[in-house]
Amino acid sequence: MEKNLDRDEMRELIGEAVRGEAFRRATFAGATRGAPCEWVRVVVRPIDLRGTRHFQFAYQSAKKAVTKNFLDDEVEAPLDELIGYGFAGVHITAGAEEIDIRTSRKGRVHVGRHMLKEAANAPELEAHNRVKDVPLPEGKADALLEIMGIATPDGRVRPTMRAKFTQINEFLKQLQHVFDDAKLNDLGRDVSILDCGCGSSYLTLAAHHYLNNVLHVPSRILGVDVNEEVIRKSVERADKLGVANLFFECRRIGTVDVAADIVFALHACNTATDDAIAQAVRSEARLLLSVPCCHHDLNKVIRADGPTEVLRPVLRHGILLQRTADLITDAFRALALRIMGYRTDVVEFVATEHTPRNLMIRAVRVRDLAKPQAAEISEYIELKRFWRVTPYIEKVLGEAFQQLVKATAL
Repeated sequence: MEKNLDRDEMRELIGEAVRGEAFRRATFAGATRGAPCEWVRVVVRPIDLRGTRHFQFAYQSAKKAVTKNFLDDEVEAPLDELIGYGFAGVHITAGAEEIDIRTSRKGRVHVGRHMLKEAANAPELEAHNRVKDVPLPEGKADALLEIMGIATPDGRVRPTMRAKFTQINEFLKQLQHVFDDAKLNDLGRDVSILDCGCGSSYLTLAAHHYLNNVLHVPSRILGVDVNEEVIRKSVERADKLGVANLFFECRRIGTVDVAADIVFALHACNTATDDAIAQAVRSEARLLLSVPCCHHDLNKVIRADGPTEVLRPVLRHGILLQRTADLITDAFRALALRIMGYRTDVVEFVATEHTPRNLMIRAVRVRDLAKPQAAEISEYIELKRFWRVTPYIEKVLGEAFQQLVKATAL
């Protein structure tokens, strides 16, 4: 059904629809024929903010986006201002009805109304920070997140801990993504996990909680770090949680005699990442999740001479040399893992706004060394020849790896 309205009738129609209990969404867009306006599109929707109905106005221009929330008794002024801009098109959804309002160049207002094909009751208000489908959602009490200082007792994430909360959930998503591929559900015993360079143990504690209490996979975790202070704090947090099979030791990576099914190495500095990779390979771990940090080893030896002479314009700049060395270091690590029987990917596990060190080496063991991959060994050898370096990962993987490389190089 379609009919024409004057401007006052249009204002009344929009106001009644937006304030109605069935209101779901209104979109204002198109050319404006009223007051001067910088916005090209504005979306209005009802939200539940701390248990109270609000209206959210999302303004978008060519250069920026602004969001403002208004209480029920505050919405009249911003809504009148929005109508006053005279957007050429207004689309409103209210319950099972859709309303299209179009204003012509001559100022004539045409209104079309129709019912949705599937009639539905007006939905509940949309939560402001909707609970996303994440391993550890916010909005409900969680003793772990509270003890780590990430959330309040009622489940609200503290603003200063938002990045850490996101990082934890993204890490757990990566763990969940490859857990079944690594055949860790059918061990017939507790899953053994070694966290190399556990630091403040946020991810250690989160992984223990997620596996044991959310996925109900019995797991034991040992976190090691050379920093006595962070180990002491980690032990205190574990004691507060009162959980079993969660241990911490002040040890160097690579000195732990543990046959781990999973190895974590999250922001282990420089060659400590290589030590953790070697630990995983020696353990024949089924899964490795590593987020490297602070690459320095190759940065000191890469030079623009020989085959790399053509890269002099890149390598003469310190920052570009550093980033190139970072990429080459992680490429060597990923290739070495492939040679040692792991299906390996390098992925971005969290946005750079949460941590600048956001590349993850994700490796799942798929075969033993009785079936070395000649093509991958050849790639490794050619990469070494081009850059004229011997990466630390080759040294720390030891004789077994070195013999594979030597045999192919001959």
